[in-house]
Amino acid sequence: MKIALAGAGAFGIKHLEGLANIKDVEVVSLCGRVLETTKPVADRFGIKHVTTKLEDCLAIKEVDAVILCTPTQMHAVQSMACMKAGKHVQVEIPLADSYVDAQAVVKMQKETGLTAMVGHTRRFNPSHQWVRNRIAKGEISIQHLDVQTFFFRRTNINAAGGPRSWTDHLLWHHAAHTIDLFQYQTGEDVVTANAVQGPIHPTLGIAMDMSIQLKTTSGKLCSLTLSFNNDGPLGTFFRYICDKGTYIASYDDLYDGKQQKIDVSKVAVSMNGIELQDREFIAAIREKREPNSSVAKVLPCYKVMHELEQQMSQ
Repeated sequence: MKIALAGAGAFGIKHLEGLANIKDVEVVSLCGRVLETTKPVADRFGIKHVTTKLEDCLAIKEVDAVILCTPTQMHAVQSMACMKAGKHVQVEIPLADSYVDAQAVVKMQKETGLTAMVGHTRRFNPSHQWVRNRIAKGEISIQHLDVQTFFFRRTNINAAGGPRSWTDHLLWHHAAHTIDLFQYQTGEDVVTANAVQGPIHPTLGIAMDMSIQLKTTSGKLCSLTLSFNNDGPLGTFFRYICDKGTYIASYDDLYDGKQQKIDVSKVAVSMNGIELQDREFIAAIREKREPNSSVAKVLPCYKVMHELEQQMSQ
């Protein structure tokens, strides 16, 4: 399978590292914003075609699928451009920065029948898969999911600490991970959603702090705290408070409520959530099936974010 990847930044490199471990997959084209910084990444991974225009990637006949690691504001438009060109597409989270645009992508996927998937990585991290497997077996049930998403980003920097050409967003990116995961793990819809945000940053134009409360149909709760003002420790920390035990997940690692590490090395074929996400995308295309975190499966998350955005703008 031949892949084109757009976005040669921190997350694009994470995908390239994951794809390198998947059999019979070749990245044949790399698209980046600046040619001078994109070419060294292409050289590192042996990618021969380098461009600054997505349409150049889409014009390559042998390209089967595209992975988009581009700025949030481009996700919906570029996802639809890929499908219009007859390419399967995986777009990094979020699918869009509005519910209307997210719906448009889902509509096109249904019309084309192509595989379209969103990088909701928490569905694939071994830590969260371990919890999900126990829920599926009826061994535990979530009572309250308490989540802290903390970064220190008072300027536009990416996950690797480098400069970013666009502005990140607490609701339309970071909250998307948790809102989708909460509905996915509980198997229930969110029926109550409340949110408040702090002051808007004078330069970045976004809220730097946010608090979100969610409740499902059966009364399961989620409390989500987000901040770009937090000076360490950084990352997202998920505390699953269950009827039998408490579990704390941070990316691919998992601990119990007594801070004892849980071995999740046998949960999947890799300990890398991004690689597992890419493996699902490739497998879904090859098996002609709907992938986990397809655009349709994650759409309810964007509906909740739309409602929260309207609430905070009042």
